Amino acid sequence: MNDTPLWKPSKRRIEAANLTAFMRLSAQRWGAELADYAALHRWSVTQPEPFWTTLWDASCVIGERGERVLVDANRMPGAKWFPDARLNFAENLLRGDRSAADALVFWGEDKVRGRASRAELYRAVAQTAAALRAMGVKKGDRVAAYLPNVPASVVAMLATASIGAIFSSASPDFGVQGVLDRFGQIEPKVLFACDGYWYNGKRVDCIGKVAEIAARMASLERVVVVPYAGGAIAGVKNGIALGDFLAPFAAVTDIRFERLPFDHPLYILYSSGTTGVPKCIVHSAGGTLLQHLKEHRLHSDVRPGDRLFYFTTCGWMMWNWLVSGLASGATLLLYDGSPFVRRGSILFDYAEAEGMTHFGTSAKFIDAIAKINLAPIKTHNLRKLRAIMSTGSPLVPEAFDYVYGNIKSDVQLASISGGTDIISCFVLGNPIGPVWRGEIQCRGLGMDVVVLDEEARPVRRAKGELACVRPFPSMPVGFWSDPDGTKYHAAYFEKYPNIWCHGDYIEETAHGGFIIYGRSDATLNPGGVRIGTAEIYRQVEKLEEVLESLVIGQNWDKDVRVVLFVKLRESLKLDDALVKRIKDVIRDNTTPRHVPAKVLQVGDIPRTKSNKIVELAVRNIVQGEPVKNVEALANPEALDDYRNRPELAC
Repeated sequence: MNDTPLWKPSKRRIEAANLTAFMRLSAQRWGAELADYAALHRWSVTQPEPFWTTLWDASCVIGERGERVLVDANRMPGAKWFPDARLNFAENLLRGDRSAADALVFWGEDKVRGRASRAELYRAVAQTAAALRAMGVKKGDRVAAYLPNVPASVVAMLATASIGAIFSSASPDFGVQGVLDRFGQIEPKVLFACDGYWYNGKRVDCIGKVAEIAARMASLERVVVVPYAGGAIAGVKNGIALGDFLAPFAAVTDIRFERLPFDHPLYILYSSGTTGVPKCIVHSAGGTLLQHLKEHRLHSDVRPGDRLFYFTTCGWMMWNWLVSGLASGATLLLYDGSPFVRRGSILFDYAEAEGMTHFGTSAKFIDAIAKINLAPIKTHNLRKLRAIMSTGSPLVPEAFDYVYGNIKSDVQLASISGGTDIISCFVLGNPIGPVWRGEIQCRGLGMDVVVLDEEARPVRRAKGELACVRPFPSMPVGFWSDPDGTKYHAAYFEKYPNIWCHGDYIEETAHGGFIIYGRSDATLNPGGVRIGTAEIYRQVEKLEEVLESLVIGQNWDKDVRVVLFVKLRESLKLDDALVKRIKDVIRDNTTPRHVPAKVLQVGDIPRTKSNKIVELAVRNIVQGEPVKNVEALANPEALDDYRNRPELAC
C-alpha cells in the first residue's frame, strides 16, 4: 500500500479553500462537529436537509427556495427535492453580470480564436431567447443543437433554458442516423446546427448531413445554421443563417427568465446507445444546478475569476458540467477539434496563454501524451494551474506518476467518475485532502456511495458494485417516453431494490478513496472469478510497443476465456516474443487468471463519441451477436478488424 501521498495541499491552500469555508459555515449554522472531510461527508448524507439548504444559500442561488427540502426521502426513485422552489437555470449562470470580464474564450484548434465578455454573452442570449420566443418556443418544448464546442452552443443552451424549454445536444461528428436516433425521439422544434468544423487541421463539411436531418425530422420548424467553417446553407429545409435569425432582435438587451419548479426538465442526455437505441435521460434544472455548484465550488475549488477548461464535445455530459462553471463566476475556456494538434501541446499552449486554473481531460489523453514523452513541465508556464481533472475511464497509477513528473508537481490531480445518468460524479476530488497514487480522492458530498457485494452487503477493502443508498438531487427526472418509469427503474434499481446501482466495478481504499476497475457489465469471469478490465489495461499499456488495448471475455468450453486485442505502434507486428512479454507482465503484476488466452493485433480500438472503448460491442461481434447501434461509435470501421477472426472460432 502507498504510505506517502503524491500531493498534499499546503496549510495556506486549505485555509483559502471554498470547502473549508463551507465546513465552518455549516458547523456554525447547525452546531455540527465537522473537523474534517470525512465528518462533513457523514453529515451531508445523514442530514441532507441542512446540507443542501446550506449549499443553496452559500452559493447564492437565485430563486425562491421554499421551506421543504426533501419529501419521500426513503424512495428511490420517487424522492422530491425542494418541492416548493422556483428558479431558472440560465438566470443562475448569467447572474445579471453584464461586465467586461471574460465569460467565454474559444480556440478552434489553431484555426479560430474568439472571446466574449459577460456583457456580450448576456446580450447574445437575450437576442437568441427573443428569436426563439418569437417563433413560438415555450416551456417544455425541445431545442436541439448539432454543434461543436463553440460559444454559440453555450448561447443556444442558455437561451433555451431562460424560456424553460428543454435543451439537447450532439456533436457534429455524429452521423445522420445517430442524430435521428437521439433527436428523433424527443421531437425538437428548433435545431441549431453548424456549417462545418475543424478536426486535425482539416475542414469537415456538415451541410449535407444537416440537410438530410432536416428533411427526415418532421418536428423541426426551423434549422438555424451557425457559421463556423465557412459552408453554405443551401438546401436545408426551414434553414436560416444565425445572423438572419437574430437580426430582427438586435436591439433586445434584456432576458425574461421563467422561474419554474426545481424538477422542471432542463436537459435531455443520451446513453451511449451501443446496445440499442439510446435512452433519453431527462435531467432537472434544480438538480443539475445544485450538483454542479457543489462539484465546482467545493470539490474543485472554483472561484470567481478562475479559468475553467474541460476537453469535451457537446455530445458528452462533461460539456454540460463545464458550462455550469459560469454559475461559480468562472471564465469558460472552450476548445473544439483534435487535442493532438502541435503534437499534443496545443492544450498546454492554451493553458499558458489564458492562465488556466482548472484543466479537465480524459485518462486516454494523459496516457497518449505520456506515450510520446510530452513534458509540459519543461516547456510551459503553468503556474496558475491548481487542478487537473480526469474522467472517461480509470486513471491508472502510472498516469498519476506522469502528471506529477511531467505536467506539474504542485497540483491537485482529481480523477473523477460518475456519468451521463446523473450528469455529475459519485466519486471525485477533495481540494483539502491528499492525492494518493492510483486513487480517486473521495465520495461526493451528499452522495451516500457504498461498495456492495452480490447480496447487497456493504464491503470494505474488497471489490464490488458502486451503489448509492440514498437519493440525491441530480437523479434523473426520468426517461423520455417512459411514462410509468419502467425503463428508468430497470436501468438503475433492478439489481438492488431502492438502491441506485451504477454499473461500475469498484473498491474502497484504506485512505477512504476509490479505485475503479471498469464497467460491471464488462467484468471478466474466468473460472467464476471477477476481474476488472482496468486491471489488465494498466499492465498491458505499460509496454512501449502497445498504444492501446481492449479486453473481453469470450464464452469458451463452458467457461469464459480472456481475449486481449492490442493496437501497436506504427509498423510494429505482434510476434510470439511480444505476446510472451505481454502475458508475463500481466502474470507478474496480477494473477494467472488475468493472463489472456489469446492476444491479437488490431488496427484500431473502437470507441464511443465520448472516447470510451466499447468492450461490449466487440464481445458481441466475437460471440456472433449483432451490434445494435453502430452509429453510436466514433470509428465504427474499427469493428471490421474483430469480425471472423479464425483464432477465435469456437
